[in-house]
Amino acid sequence: MNTNAGDPVREALGAALRVLAPHAGDRDWNVPAGPLEWSCRDTAVHIAHDLLAYAGQLAARPRDGYLPFDLTVHPQAGPTQVLAVVTAAGNLLATAVDAAPDDLRAYHYGPCDPGGFAAMGVAEVLLHTHDITRGLGLSWQPPEELCAFALHRLFPDEAREPGGHPAEVLLWCTGRAELDGRARRSSWVWRAAVGEWPGTGTV
Repeated sequence: MNTNAGDPVREALGAALRVLAPHAGDRDWNVPAGPLEWSCRDTAVHIAHDLLAYAGQLAARPRDGYLPFDLTVHPQAGPTQVLAVVTAAGNLLATAVDAAPDDLRAYHYGPCDPGGFAAMGVAEVLLHTHDITRGLGLSWQPPEELCAFALHRLFPDEAREPGGHPAEVLLWCTGRAELDGRARRSSWVWRAAVGEWPGTGTV
């Protein structure tokens, strides 16, 4: 168990709230979030949904799929309230990562360890915060260290390539931007699973 393992999730959450919270009341959150079809508000709800889902996986440790539950945010909840839900979900994930033993495995398209869930949580927060800031007309780039953390685990091949700020590489990996003359990706997949369930061998 690493009681600080959830800190990257907390740091990503803090970075997101610093840029988004001051504009919860002075911007239209019903506009599309950057390249997405979702509104900025719905994209923030999606962040909370995924963070809570990851925390649930770590707590229940299923081997065969995602838990059959979902997050519902009341339709009348405004951006400030939605960001409070994001905060709650992010802190739940960070706490679950802190409490999880290193050898814990839970389903994410295979056996995923706590570090994988932390990396996915960081990526979800950073990428969708970037989407929201584009929709709101704000200039923001995800923090370099956190992007490098997510890349190292979720896109290890791209993380080893020279050139490019980690934020630019992460945005390119996820189809949000071009990179050094390389065209924007039209499809992509990250992999957080580590390939083995404890005691059962390779899947």
